[in-house]
Amino acid sequence: MKRLPKRQELPKEFTWDLEAIYPTQAEWEQDFALAESLMPKLEAYQGTLGQSAAQLLGCLQLREKGSLIFGKLLVYAHMRQDEDNTNSFYQALNDRAMTLATRAQGAQAFIEPEILALPEGTLERFQAEEPGLALYAHYLDDLLRQRGNVRSAEVEQLLAQVGEIARGPDQIFSMLNNADIKFPAIKDEQGNEVELTKGRYIQFMESADRRVRQDAFMALYGTYRKYLHTVAATHSASIKKDVFFARARRYESALAGALSGSNIPVSVYHNLLTTVNRNLPLLHRYMGLRKRLLGLEELHMYDLYTPLVQEVSRRIEYPEARELVTAALAPLGAEYQQAVQMVFESRWIDVYENEGKTSGAYSGGSYATPPFVLMNYDNNLNSVFTLAHELGHSLHSHYTRRHQPHVYGYYTLFVAEVASTLNEALLTHHLLQQTTDKRLQMYLINHDLEAFRTTLYRQTMFAEYELLVHEKVEKGEPLTAENLCQVYYDLNVKYHGPDVAVDRDIELEWMRIPHFYRAFYVYQYATGLSAATALSQQILQEGQPAVDRYLGFLKAGGSDYSINLLRGAGVDMAAPEPVQQALDQFGRLLDQMEALAGNNG
Repeated sequence: MKRLPKRQELPKEFTWDLEAIYPTQAEWEQDFALAESLMPKLEAYQGTLGQSAAQLLGCLQLREKGSLIFGKLLVYAHMRQDEDNTNSFYQALNDRAMTLATRAQGAQAFIEPEILALPEGTLERFQAEEPGLALYAHYLDDLLRQRGNVRSAEVEQLLAQVGEIARGPDQIFSMLNNADIKFPAIKDEQGNEVELTKGRYIQFMESADRRVRQDAFMALYGTYRKYLHTVAATHSASIKKDVFFARARRYESALAGALSGSNIPVSVYHNLLTTVNRNLPLLHRYMGLRKRLLGLEELHMYDLYTPLVQEVSRRIEYPEARELVTAALAPLGAEYQQAVQMVFESRWIDVYENEGKTSGAYSGGSYATPPFVLMNYDNNLNSVFTLAHELGHSLHSHYTRRHQPHVYGYYTLFVAEVASTLNEALLTHHLLQQTTDKRLQMYLINHDLEAFRTTLYRQTMFAEYELLVHEKVEKGEPLTAENLCQVYYDLNVKYHGPDVAVDRDIELEWMRIPHFYRAFYVYQYATGLSAATALSQQILQEGQPAVDRYLGFLKAGGSDYSINLLRGAGVDMAAPEPVQQALDQFGRLLDQMEALAGNNG
């Protein structure tokens, strides 16, 4: 039986270089001690911020110094645990880092309430007196915008202390999902017993052998069903936590609270749901085409990921993937490509799955660390697209941190998926440009259709699910395993349409989505794809002027509101048009696919 390698069995060149953060554990401990020593110094500023402009500046600068250290400590400990969630040493290290972060949040919880409590005109006078405060102009403007949602220093300290408890549902789910849950073996296409893992599940879902797809589907959800009531309780606690914090900060809803941080109007979220729901007939049409091309009497949920053109499916080793992605990103110019090579050569990517490793993929880091990438690379085209996607995140972080001070060294969640999705669009364009073979064109167009299905439609379905279950809690309705499953099942029926036999087990899919523990995050995949679709077309059509606007967006970080930054790049996400334009592009791709399918019988 094939098994996953242990962490120490992986070749070093395919692992990330966390020693770039801390070469030794002793150096981590030194920073931990330093971080602890800064907290009483920061707390000593409490009650003094109104004394002078210099006092306010000194407090903000000390907070930044601490934040740089806390960020390094957290990133290192968290990523070490992600390498192998069964490693008890790094479990403990991550727990220590998280506990320290909670203490740090408590130590600085007075700052923003105290700034907001300054008498009218004081802040403006301080800014005029102290040139050093000019750096914080946008930060202070953004803070004043949220005046009604920041509580007293005492309440803010209490909310910060509750923060560690509030992370409980996410931590419990993560340990269950990544460390404890084990899946049975299934037989692969050759009849070999292969251990099912979350990483291999996608590979099985893409198999040309329908028996393999069905076995993997049943094995995965059959395993999750054993934990239904436990995960339902964990998920329910997470949703109630979201509602608690929204109410504690006087937001109208959990949705309003989640979107406020990026200054995104709630109407943007509702417009997304409305626009996508209005265009569900396009998705239903695609499901009908998939059913016809696969030659199935019934299209099941385990038939949605297998390529429609099996003959061109091929194994793509990681070195080839690097070359493909580098070539695809050429329209972004030499500067961007040099940055891509730096990522590859500096070992910022943890490539392959190993026993106990966190599933999926992400880009992560802090202002003082490289923007590392975790992958579970699987030698197929989907993994190539994942590589391009995560590179987009990391290079957005890289450019931001090179060109912005720490206070603006992070971008909001609303723009977080733009750079990653744009890279995927350029990769699709590059691959289509390299072939005249109609079957390969069908394969690539279908991959693009799948990107729209899984990103724009599926993530919007996730977003609609999140909204519905949060609204249940806000109305005082109970959340049980049964009604969570029913809400999720009904959405699948609505989104996938009459040509899909929606298997009952799909009602459990919410159980395995880690993003549901980061409330109202997933909608940004859909809005990000919409923005990225527009920007990628501008780059391909306009060339350097569009590239310059786009690089300016990447370098801007958090120095302005997200809506304004995207406008500067060339797309207005405050209007509904970008989402509809993306759906129109989905329709055009569907037209092309239907035409090619007709020509190829």
